[in-house]
Amino acid sequence: MKSNINTILFDLDGTLIDTNELIISTYLHTLEKYYPSKFKREDVLPFLGPTLHEVFGNMDPERVEEMVLEYRAYNIANHDVMVKEFAGVVETLEILKEKGYKLGIVTTKRHDVALKGIHLMGLDKYFDVIIAYDHVKKVKPDPEPIYLALEQLDSKPDEAMMVGDNYHDVLAGKNAGTKTAGVAWTIKGRDYLAKYEPDYMLENMEDLLAILGER
Repeated sequence: MKSNINTILFDLDGTLIDTNELIISTYLHTLEKYYPSKFKREDVLPFLGPTLHEVFGNMDPERVEEMVLEYRAYNIANHDVMVKEFAGVVETLEILKEKGYKLGIVTTKRHDVALKGIHLMGLDKYFDVIIAYDHVKKVKPDPEPIYLALEQLDSKPDEAMMVGDNYHDVLAGKNAGTKTAGVAWTIKGRDYLAKYEPDYMLENMEDLLAILGER
């Protein structure tokens, strides 16, 4: 049966595009410079999701801007080599667009860096709205970025769904009053995300089509 959902909002990193190894590598590079030999791969996994200012601000408020600049320089230099696509994403977006769904991206990334990934993976043509870190005062899990996306898409929360790989995405959707879907391919693990009780858990992006009654 077709659902009443006509608007789908997606997180970007770890949901639509596989930036996990790039982000982990960038954190390890940056932290090795400021805290030699203190951080390993498993230590930086909790940093995927929050903004850079949150992560580095909690470590050293005095040097946060310096660390953010170091992170961004390495990240941009290695971006196009390390970013990959997730199976089923393009095919699903293609069908959703054809069926007339309103599609948006809500990310905690800066707009210019988000566009790099979107262009690289050829996703530009699917999205009507991109809400990034620099467009809002408060980021996910605050509902502000979702409200802004819905406003620009002329949609209401009860006809929208937020799809993401992190608890920030699920909680932001709940706080805004949308349906929520977690993605089982989250690097933090399916069980971790399930604790936040999204309405749906996608094993593959194409599962979205069945949930919406398009398959």
